[in-house]
Amino acid sequence: MINESVLLESSSLRSSVLNRTEVLDKVKTLSLLPDGMHVTTAMVAAYFGATMEAVRALVHDHRMELEANGYRVLAGSELSDFKQLSGIQSRTRSLALFSRRTVLNVAMLLRDSEVARQVRTYLLDVEYLARTQPVENLDPGDTRSLDDHIDQRITHILGKTVVPMFNALIETSGEHRQELISLREDVQRIEQQMCGHETRITELERTRGPRQYTGIMASIDAMNWREFEHHVAVLLRRDGCTDVIVHGGPGDRGVDVTALTADGRSVVAQCKSFAPYRPVWSGELQKFLGASLVQHTADVALFVATTSFTPDARAIAETHGVTLVDRSHVEKWSAGVPLAALQ
Repeated sequence: MINESVLLESSSLRSSVLNRTEVLDKVKTLSLLPDGMHVTTAMVAAYFGATMEAVRALVHDHRMELEANGYRVLAGSELSDFKQLSGIQSRTRSLALFSRRTVLNVAMLLRDSEVARQVRTYLLDVEYLARTQPVENLDPGDTRSLDDHIDQRITHILGKTVVPMFNALIETSGEHRQELISLREDVQRIEQQMCGHETRITELERTRGPRQYTGIMASIDAMNWREFEHHVAVLLRRDGCTDVIVHGGPGDRGVDVTALTADGRSVVAQCKSFAPYRPVWSGELQKFLGASLVQHTADVALFVATTSFTPDARAIAETHGVTLVDRSHVEKWSAGVPLAALQ
């Protein structure tokens, strides 16, 4: 199995696993530009929880390798054409673009990022399983990839056949008893390692579902705070709400949008367009509680954010009946999934 430290140092080893870009979305949602193929420097930094300066420094140090794997900088007419085709609104004179392959390349180079470390761990586990999976014994009717197959046969043979065989030999052996015990321990360690890899992959697959709404969050992340409030207003109207009013800005009395559900319940919404790595804190929930439940006496209180919520913030929301619409729910809601609190 490839060692993580060697992966960080060896460009040839990095190149050997660069096709496994699916691991990016298994670890964390990677938002793409509207073209569904690229991300910007800011989006790479947000994905890895790093600074843009750190990403730019990495590009400077490994530019040739990254360019070979899809990194490029657009300028002039090429940039104008890309903006027109992708719908990007930007006044910059140049734009650095990373492909998914390039982002995976960055994950294998970025040392001081927990997300990058998780990507490397997942990548190495998947690569190990692919290399140890016996292709000829796969069911022809099974369309899953090699990465999804766990070869339990080897583990079964080691645990049920080889280890008992060593036990029997040890019982009857005299001269080679210690050597057999040592060999049995080696086999048991291999069995435990295989079980550990299977458990880790199973857990990752359980907690990280597939990406379904490519490009949606990229568009939302490009919005300013006012555009995001109007986007939430559009979603409320789509879900049957009436009297939808955007109040964001000075004098909004602590809420950004008000509305009425189809069955007449009053709705207030607070909208926060934050970077994905900046969660909503409990103090911000407490402030919204006073505005939504005391000043507006709302039936439905929504806190909509382009990021996550801290555990304390979630606890406050649960206690007081505030519906939290975090980044993953914003993505689904924007893709057409109705918000349950409005039904």
